[in-house]
Amino acid sequence: MPSISPSLSAAMVHAASSVVETMERILPKSEFAEQKLFDAMRYSVLGGGKRLRPFLVLNTAQIFGVDEDCALRAAAAIECLHCYSLVHDDLPAMDNSELRRGQPTVHIKFDEATAVLAGDALLTIAFEILADPRTHEDPNVRCALVATLARASGANGMIGGQMLDLIAETTALDIGAITRLQRMKTGELIACSTEMGGLLGKASPQHLAALRAYAHDLGLAFQIIDDLLDAEGTPEETGKPTGRDEKAGKATFVTILGADRARHQAKLLSEQAIQHLSVFEGRAKNLEDVARFVVDRKA
Repeated sequence: MPSISPSLSAAMVHAASSVVETMERILPKSEFAEQKLFDAMRYSVLGGGKRLRPFLVLNTAQIFGVDEDCALRAAAAIECLHCYSLVHDDLPAMDNSELRRGQPTVHIKFDEATAVLAGDALLTIAFEILADPRTHEDPNVRCALVATLARASGANGMIGGQMLDLIAETTALDIGAITRLQRMKTGELIACSTEMGGLLGKASPQHLAALRAYAHDLGLAFQIIDDLLDAEGTPEETGKPTGRDEKAGKATFVTILGADRARHQAKLLSEQAIQHLSVFEGRAKNLEDVARFVVDRKA
């Protein structure tokens, strides 16, 4: 576990436990024949993880005095969508991974068809949660949340980035293309998570722009460290297979820049992300700390 301040550690533990409790209540249960689907959904969502995206939602919402129950619902929605992406990313047609968060992946634990359906169900329930009046009383805010998540996760965001990631297995990409790939695949959803707290609090355009700038730098730093962990880490440390990029012949930040330059670039991005938060005049301390944590993490 990387060095982490006691205050950030406590905040991350509280955010993770709170969002898990919220998802436990929201996710469907059944004693009917389709129970296997619900079991697979719960297995993929409730089985651990850093919960970074919910943390960003909750702590950004705190800056604007958003009701915690509303923020938790939005955080649960983003985590459901993130977990759907992991379920599908692990499938044989994609990364063909057998390990996630130290546990068998959903298609290994259940079967491939169930994993596809569980991912589909998690994707759609994310939008159901955001569209519910319990997430925010103002329908304009709910529409903004839905639209923001749709843009971040769709063809011009996470899914488009995943397509580029598949192309990278057979096509050489330069540093500009890799940066665009990672901004779409990872950065857009991190930016969405950060922006959601501002949308819930009806933040000013200036504040929303600062949050997005912070999140884009944070997302790129996060992905560079992911590349480093894949190249240098072990499955025991990361909770998932390592060395996949090298085996697939993919160009990454590490293969192009080298490990030392990549690590230095991640630190520069972290510092730059923190600078974007100056507009909040000290009210975004946890967001500053998580930018530092991201480049020091080991999983």
